Formats: sequence, C-alpha cells, structure tokens
Amino acid sequence: MTRYELEDRLLHGGDYNPDQWLDHPEILEKDLELMKKSKSNTFSIGMFSWSQLEPREGEFHFEWLDKVMDDIYSIGGNVILATPSGARPAWMSKKYPEVLRTNDKREKMLHGGRHNHCFSSPVYREKIAIMNQKLVERYGNHPALFMWHISNEYSGECHCDYCQANFREWLKNKYGSLKSLNDAWWAPFWSHAYSDWSEIESPSSIGETMVHGHNLDWKRFVTHQTIDFYEHEIKDLRRLTPEVPITTNFMADTHDLIPFQSLDYGQFAKHVDVISWDCYPAWHNDWETTADLASKVGFINDQYRSMKQKPFLIMESTPSGVNWHDVNKMKRPGMHLLSSMQFIAHGSDSNLYFQWRKSRGSSEKFHGAVVDHDNSEENRVFQDVKAVGEALEKIKEIKGSYKAAKVAILYDWENNWALNDAQGFSNASKRYPQTLQEHYRYFWNHDIAVEVVTSEADLSKYDLVIAPMMYLIREDVMARFASFVSQGGILVSTYITGYVNENDLTYLGGWPQQLQEIFGISVKETDTLYPNDRNQLRYGAQTFEVKDYCTILELGTAESIVYYEEDFYAKTPAVTKNNYGQGQAYFIGARTGLDFLEVIYDQIAKETTLANSWVIKGDKEVSVQSRDFDEESYYFVMNFSESNKMIEVASESLDLITNTSKDCQLELKPYEVLLLKLKQN
Repeated sequence: MTRYELEDRLLHGGDYNPDQWLDHPEILEKDLELMKKSKSNTFSIGMFSWSQLEPREGEFHFEWLDKVMDDIYSIGGNVILATPSGARPAWMSKKYPEVLRTNDKREKMLHGGRHNHCFSSPVYREKIAIMNQKLVERYGNHPALFMWHISNEYSGECHCDYCQANFREWLKNKYGSLKSLNDAWWAPFWSHAYSDWSEIESPSSIGETMVHGHNLDWKRFVTHQTIDFYEHEIKDLRRLTPEVPITTNFMADTHDLIPFQSLDYGQFAKHVDVISWDCYPAWHNDWETTADLASKVGFINDQYRSMKQKPFLIMESTPSGVNWHDVNKMKRPGMHLLSSMQFIAHGSDSNLYFQWRKSRGSSEKFHGAVVDHDNSEENRVFQDVKAVGEALEKIKEIKGSYKAAKVAILYDWENNWALNDAQGFSNASKRYPQTLQEHYRYFWNHDIAVEVVTSEADLSKYDLVIAPMMYLIREDVMARFASFVSQGGILVSTYITGYVNENDLTYLGGWPQQLQEIFGISVKETDTLYPNDRNQLRYGAQTFEVKDYCTILELGTAESIVYYEEDFYAKTPAVTKNNYGQGQAYFIGARTGLDFLEVIYDQIAKETTLANSWVIKGDKEVSVQSRDFDEESYYFVMNFSESNKMIEVASESLDLITNTSKDCQLELKPYEVLLLKLKQN
C-alpha cells in the first residue's frame, strides 16, 4: 500500500512557504507551534521555491528544506512536496529566454508572474529534470514525504517555434497525410488547404482563425503538450519512489464556478494517482443564493470524485477571503466549517488551504491564510480553522469511503470548445457548463447522488444518464448511448445536440440516424430567441416559460409529452419520450427554468429507484450527501441558508461532530452541518 492509503486521518493544513521566511527563524518556530494548535497535519511545500533551491545556475541549497521536512515530521505532519516548475528563477529567464512563453501574437513574454514558461522548451525540460532528480534523491525516503505535487495549476499555452514544430508533429501523428488533415478541417473553405506541413501554424487572434477543426485540434494539442510536460516531470519521481502517489492541482473557472475550460481534465486525470483541486467560491455574493453557489461547488466536487471513482483531495481553499475576486468578502461565522464539510461530504479526504501564512509582500499579502499578519491564534479565522481541524479528527473514520451514484451527467471538454467556437445560435446564451449545472441542481435539491463523467465513461453502472447540449458527438458515443438505453437505461438529452462529429464537421443528411432511432424523433430546426423573447410549454394543466432555444421536432416512434404554446410551431412537440429496447430516451427541445426540470426529473425519479429513501421530508436549501463503506453509511446534513430549517429522515443517528444523538426530526441553525452515523439495530 502507498503512504497515502496507509494514512488513517483526514488531511488538514495547506500550502506553506517557509522559503519566504528564512531570515525570520522566529516565524518558522512559531509556525510549528501554530500548526499543532490548529490541528493541522499536512503541508504542501516548495512549489514556488526554485530561486531558494537554486539561486544561481548549478548552485543548490537544500539545507533549509531539510530542516522544514524534519520539523514537520517531528510534530507528526505530512509533506506534499512540490516540484517548482510553476515559477522559474530570473537567472534562467535571462540566460535562456527560450523558456519564456510566446503569446498567440508571436510576442515573447517577459520574466515575471508565474506559469509563463514554454512546455516544449528543451532547456526548461532539462533544468526541471535536474531539479526533480535532486528532490527525489534527497527526499524520496524521507519519512515526512506523503505525496508529490507536480508544479502548480497547469494552464496556458505557448506559440513559439518549438511549440509550432511540436504541433505539426502531433498533427502528422494524428492524420498521417495532409490530404486527411485538409479533409478533416474542411480546408477548401476560404482557401485554407495546406500543401506542406510547414505552412501550418497555431491559431492567432491576429489572424482571426475561422477553421474550426484547426482551432479544436490546437486545444487538443495544448492539453497533450501539457500532459507531456507533466509526464516529463514525474519520470524520475515515478521510477525512484513508486510507492509515493503523484498529483497536480486542478482548478475551476471562478465567477460562475464552472469546470476549468482550457485543459481537458478528463484526459489529464488518467495521468495522476489522486485528483486534487483548488476551490474558491465567492460565498455571500450578491448575484445568487448560498444554496445556488453550494450546488455549483457540489457539481465540481462530484466531477473530480468521478474522474477516478475514488476520494479526491482539496489541495487549496481559503480559511476566509481571497485577494483576486472582484470583491473579496470574508466568510461569515459558521461558513468555514460548513464549506469545509461540504468538500468531505462529496468525497474529499482533505481540506487544505492556500495559504498557511500570509505573505508579507507582493500580490498575496492580503490573500486569506490560517495565520494572519498579527501572528496570533486568537483571531476569528484561526479559531475557525482550529474548529475544522477538531471536527476532522472526530470524523476520521469516514476516510476512504466512497459516494456511489446511479445518476451520471456527461461533461465533454471537446464539445464545449467546439460549441463555443461555433458561429451560430447565440454567443451569450450557449452556456454549456452552466446548463449542466442547472440539470444537476434538481438532484442536489433532492439529495440524490450524482457522478459527473466524461463521454468515455462506462455507462452501464448508471440508471440515468443526462447529456445536454452534445453539439459535438462522436459516432462511438452515439453507439454507447444506444447500448445503454437498449439495455434498460434512461437517457436525457436536449436542444443543440448532434450537430458535428469529432472534426467539427456537420453530419450530412440531417440529424444523425443513430440519434433518430434512440430518441424516436428528427430535429428539423433550432430557433434561437433574443434575450427578451419567450415561449411557453404546456405540460398537463401547467405552463412553463421557455427562453434562448426552441427545437422544432418531428415525431417518429416517440411520443410527445410537452407541447409549445406559441409562435409558428405552437402545438408541436417540445419534449418527447421514446421506448428503445428495454429503456427510454427523453429529448428536451427547449431551454426551460429549473421549475420545469423539477417536474420532468420528478417523473423520472418516481418511475425508478433514484429517490433518496432516507430523506422523508427535505428542503432545497439543506443538502444531504452520503459516503459509504460496504456496511456503514454516513450522512452529511448541511444548511446552506441564513434561516433555521427542519427536515425529517428515516432513522435515528449519532452526530459525529458533536457526539450527540439525533432523532428523525432534524432542526438545523443557519450554516449548521451534521455528520450522522446511522445507529445499528
């Protein structure tokens, strides 16, 4: 077993930058005292320490890191040791300017900031290989070493000559011939056919590239090249410490809290041992309710848990505020424990922070931290962190438990890239990730577990698969949809599905025949509405508002269960249901609000065993999430509202956080969280 698997506690701590405080030994000594008092046990170290580890080329200084590793081990702590490739030292940029990125306008970047290095640069790869080999040789057997943290928040792209050459090589390997590439990119459009590989360059905002297959392949290449650099980084670590797991921290796009857009994490996840991610919700914002935001956090948590079908790690969160939101509001009392427990509820085995101690200078001096500039344990934030540490110690028995689900929502990065590039519909209202989160919200509201998976996932383990807005859909995915439904599964899809193949070329002959058979319909047109346009749906005696998109459908074997009320397609099918083999396929042709999704998914839940039988009477602002071992179930009950809430559950239980018995009537104060272990008969 790996050191990670042997750990019998939940991880608590975070990013620690002792390299900023080497001239202040009293601060480093104080850190050890405060680590113990805050019940912290795990620290990520070294991700931005290259200039301290190698201040001049070939001159290495590890003594300070030796002491930090030893000190953390002496208090019973773990170290997640990072490779420092996220920010290289100035001497390297000056001597080897090729390591700096080139932007899409072909301008060489200057030294400064971070994450602005070229993943293709031979020199950069050589230098990081030297550094990583020294790290693994020196610390590979250190008892504090718990996990390798590779770089930090991989992102961005480079358009230098090295990257152009690698892009062409990647295309050669993919297509084999220019004829195949020109066919896939529909190159006769605007005379874009290539007669030599050397003519191909990466897309540029100056050139306003309109060849969508070209754009899509470039995004695929950026993911490929990032993963290739990551694999280069881990080569010696994997060889010399095979028992130490390897991770790199994933992200989410921040304002709407949607999946990170620039890299295909579905592909990247195959290369890490444990998924970890950095989560910074804008709690208490003025554009959504706390429950709205909590549902989005739940979606991303479920996505990262689903990637490897096992617990994940929160590598970064904040104990209070951040410094890079438009408005950096502090967490209100109670929110830190609640938000921390939400991570655990959805399958995390950690709550780690950025950062342990606030920087004294530069851009992160006001970013939230466990230890503030006052160096005190008496302030509210430190006490909130301590309370989380104490709670994690009380609930450590849940470590390693999983959160199984019968519902899957498909998220496809390539589909999102292609849809965003499509010059049609409405640029402002495509909102693919947000649409998936709106479908997810029904299940979050009703305490039904969900996995968020890629289009490569094995669908046979689910009862319900939801695949909205699959604009780009491969033939093999359509075939797996057919197999899933024919064997008894329920499939739901929506408007803007089935337009293009993996090369972003439209399907000829109308809507794909495979989809026509699964859904029992043919898609004839998609009406794009202006922002103030509305239509109505009629469902029994109820009407529901429609916005943005209305698909005009022709029935085949399907039945219409909802009709449009207005416009030239009034009284025609808007939502259909088709029996296909042993299962059913639903097609929602119009964009509705959550009110209609509640109705349609209620119907599906009642016809299946999806409903959470433990929750007798729930509340849409109280989230109930479970984690399970084979013979033990744990329920997190979380009030994401500013008022008292009452729910009813099926059995008595013990709250592990407070060690108090609970009956079936549960009353929760604002922001209160319970972790309930069911009493055994």
